[in-house]
Amino acid sequence: MNKRNFLSTVVLAAATLVFSSSAVFAQDKPIRLGVTAGPHAQIAEAAKAAAAKDGVTIQVIEFSDFIQPNSALVAGDLDANAYQHHPYLDQQVADRRYKLVAAANTVILPMGMYSKRVKSLGELKDGATVGVPNDPTNGGRALLLLQQQGLIKLRADAGIKATPIDVVENPRKLRLRELDAAQLVHALDDLDAAVINTSYAIAAKLNPSKDAIAREEANSPYTNLIAVRQEDKDKPWVASLVKAYHSDDVRKFIETQFQGSIVPAF
Repeated sequence: MNKRNFLSTVVLAAATLVFSSSAVFAQDKPIRLGVTAGPHAQIAEAAKAAAAKDGVTIQVIEFSDFIQPNSALVAGDLDANAYQHHPYLDQQVADRRYKLVAAANTVILPMGMYSKRVKSLGELKDGATVGVPNDPTNGGRALLLLQQQGLIKLRADAGIKATPIDVVENPRKLRLRELDAAQLVHALDDLDAAVINTSYAIAAKLNPSKDAIAREEANSPYTNLIAVRQEDKDKPWVASLVKAYHSDDVRKFIETQFQGSIVPAF
């Protein structure tokens, strides 16, 4: 073997060794996945079990609000998160300049309107107090639901970022009360009705398909997703995480556990 061929062989062997070591490290290192408590955590546990069949370890880390999972991902305390929908991630990226991207879709959680005082929209009295989330994306989503039900009318260009100041018609004279999304379910005793994210509703033992007096259609633009840092999007471990989430085992779990309250988006 001449000197040139010998050097090429050495370089190739070294590169192979480095690649193999990296692959083993990536496979053996747990994927730290942030989720919010409730349905997202349950689905993550199902994905964790599916991933284990392929020798991939997922560490599920629960959070109690919508803010921390993204900040923890940006800080490097998480490798991925799975709890938010596309408009919320877009808003976070725009507002906070996070370099986060969607790796794949997961589920749709149709938002619902709930009440402890009435059993149907028709029973809702004029001047009723209706709670809506106070964050830009979920607040706009809630107002769009109220508009779909004919309770209010928004400015034509308000879109998914609508706020109460965009309400141009309110024939029932509803009083819209903005609260933190996580607190709305706890405020139901003090409200005539509230528009609540499905994850919080289920955690409070509300059945969206039975207890909601109004509900989004399943084909809404608010599909939930797996988010990762931009630089990680094409890494092998991301593909492994997506494969686990999109497995038949996870689909069956969602369909059996949530009975239509949550819908697979893959």
